[in-house]
Amino acid sequence: MISSLNDKVILNNSVKMPGFGLGVYKVEDGETVIQAVRAAIALGYRSIDTASLYGNERGVGQAVRESGVPREELFITSKVWNDQQGYESTLQAFDESLEKLGMEYLDLYLVHWPVRGKFKETFRALEKLYDEGKVRAIGVSNFHIHHLEDLLMECKIKPVVNQVEYHPHLAQVELKAFCESQNIQLEAWSPLKRGDLLDEPTLMAIANKHGKSVAQVILRWDIQNNVITIPKSVKAERIRENADIFDFVLTDEDMAQIDGLNINDRRGSNPDDF
Repeated sequence: MISSLNDKVILNNSVKMPGFGLGVYKVEDGETVIQAVRAAIALGYRSIDTASLYGNERGVGQAVRESGVPREELFITSKVWNDQQGYESTLQAFDESLEKLGMEYLDLYLVHWPVRGKFKETFRALEKLYDEGKVRAIGVSNFHIHHLEDLLMECKIKPVVNQVEYHPHLAQVELKAFCESQNIQLEAWSPLKRGDLLDEPTLMAIANKHGKSVAQVILRWDIQNNVITIPKSVKAERIRENADIFDFVLTDEDMAQIDGLNINDRRGSNPDDF
């Protein structure tokens, strides 16, 4: 479990990834995403998660260059979108992302969704990029256990990360256990269920007890479950608040109460039917 914003998780290929970062899902490109990323980096964030789908890789790259923090101290993730999956098209998509970001390499590149009949070819392209040193780590996003089992039978390089929808209403119990058994790091997208959990009574009671916000309690639950988390925000004060979760600890009782909120309810698409 990480104990500060600067702490890193060691992935299965020995690359160290920050255990907490900023997600920029569909944050408007240009000044909006530039200001958000610059604010996050100034506050001590070192991991930024984007994707070709988000349409803001140029702004992310500009913010990184303007941050004053050396590139090698930052951890940048992007993803190949569904309509570019396949071997050759993924290699092309990666080059396009790198060009937009204005970077020479990525720290982590993910298969965004398990497109039926294509995701294994897509991952084979990621293996080539990894072998060529263009990316430091490769992984997947939105993969169920059966997708991972299918991939693991054929891939040469094990994915380091599976980034999935993860929050107290969708605790992904079986998937988390499977990923742990395979030494694949689980990473949470939409950890706050896009705001749907902020008035949940159990979470509000736990938040009041600790003098924290519901968002901080949820993000702390992620951390104590050893799940990397990347909450999205464009407001500097919220970006600061989200990271202010290392000065308190949820008790075993708190954790059990939050675990008890799981109802396997998704805010996003089901990876079997997207």
